[in-house]
Amino acid sequence: MNSRRLGTCHLVASMVSLFAMAMLPPVAAEPGKFVVTQVAQKKLNGLPPGELYWRIENFSTLDLAQAAASTGPTSLAAEVSGKVWLFTLGPKGGMTPGGSKVAEIGPVPIFPAPEYLLQINHAGGPPGSRTPAHSHPGSESFYVLAGRVGQRTPHGINRTEAGQAMVGHGPDMAMEVFSDGTTDLDQLVMFLLDATRPASVPAKFE
Repeated sequence: MNSRRLGTCHLVASMVSLFAMAMLPPVAAEPGKFVVTQVAQKKLNGLPPGELYWRIENFSTLDLAQAAASTGPTSLAAEVSGKVWLFTLGPKGGMTPGGSKVAEIGPVPIFPAPEYLLQINHAGGPPGSRTPAHSHPGSESFYVLAGRVGQRTPHGINRTEAGQAMVGHGPDMAMEVFSDGTTDLDQLVMFLLDATRPASVPAKFE
């Protein structure tokens, strides 16, 4: 094949390729990832009596929050999004010396288990990002720092804005959590789990 004919073939091939690309429908950009990071956890042999609430408080330093957590079997300390937090599972209306109360979430669904796990996650992502469908062997509660969270379950979809809290469902509920606002979601997630089972497993919506 001479060079002129070869060049003509390349030109025709390029034109066909460009025409095919023009005929393709536009492809949406791949959404960003929903990121989940574990920041604290603690195991318990049993739960306090009565209705239980997650109390969220701010402290001026992580050392002070950790000192407060060391005196309470159901308290956990962490530094997240530029602030120091103390999370306590206990009766409604409690207060930790030195802390500034941010929210009280509950009552938290409780259930029997041979051993319990308290776990705090920091989670979120850009608008449209979401988790796979999954379930937990326990309850999950949310406090939104920025953006808006959505939670889909077989019962429908719940949404919660920045500065607000949402109590999750009991054990083994299929769910999908997603960033539902127009800005990035930043949230704290508090778990009460059966420590003898995997903390999260894939699930399907029936």
